[in-house]
Amino acid sequence: MPHTAPFSVLDDVRAIEQSSITSRRGAFPVPWVDRMHDDVMAAFADARSRDQGAISRGPERWYVEVHPEQISGFVDLATHPWVTAVCHAVLGPDYRIVEIGFDIPLEGAVDQPWHRDFRSPPATYRDRRITSLAFNLTTVDTTPEMGPFQIAPGTHFEPGQDWDHGMFPPRSEWSRFEQASELRMPRRGDISARSALALHRGTANRSAQARPVVILGVDGDAEHDERHDMTVTRAFWETIDADLRSHLHTRVVDELTPLRQRHTIEGLVMGAA
Repeated sequence: MPHTAPFSVLDDVRAIEQSSITSRRGAFPVPWVDRMHDDVMAAFADARSRDQGAISRGPERWYVEVHPEQISGFVDLATHPWVTAVCHAVLGPDYRIVEIGFDIPLEGAVDQPWHRDFRSPPATYRDRRITSLAFNLTTVDTTPEMGPFQIAPGTHFEPGQDWDHGMFPPRSEWSRFEQASELRMPRRGDISARSALALHRGTANRSAQARPVVILGVDGDAEHDERHDMTVTRAFWETIDADLRSHLHTRVVDELTPLRQRHTIEGLVMGAA
């Protein structure tokens, strides 16, 4: 059956192709987001209590991948009509959800170096085809003091094969990204979708408040699932519908075990900009 959506995402597809990012304002009600925030903070406390439960992404900044069942709104997020429509339109009908996690800059987090999330594949830098997406959902209302996400629009098609790890451009190029960049100020309920190959960074959190952002990682044919270990219990698997099952790149087990983080980004672990 062909995929249909209650609205057009043509403008969103165009925005991703041209500017690397698009967003849907007010996609979820605030009370729903507040529940997500509580789940994230509980998962963060649990992850930091275990060896390799959380990965450093710079001073006072952490990344945690979680089991879908740890996030009460996972199914709502993964099946939101806007999310599924953008996935179908950009990645095709066989897209795979490979990651659910969150990034959390605490008070004292500093500017990250400009980076992309992984090396660009030939399909993107040569053929100009987008093969993966990252959906971001803030769990707080972002203010300038909280270290907003900064992105250099349109940089997802830059080859970058000679960059450090294919991900970190030399400092001599930072000024042109800075000049073209924009700070994102989402509020609770907003969703964004971006190419993970767009150059971006978290900025310094000068407030006393953490700024958690939930991340849903989706692949077309980028084959980044080896970086992740999405796992669900058989009991949870049986509660979700066939369409969502067809898009989850996951192992089904009888009992969950604590996750050891895989998606290390060495240039961010090592420190500040």
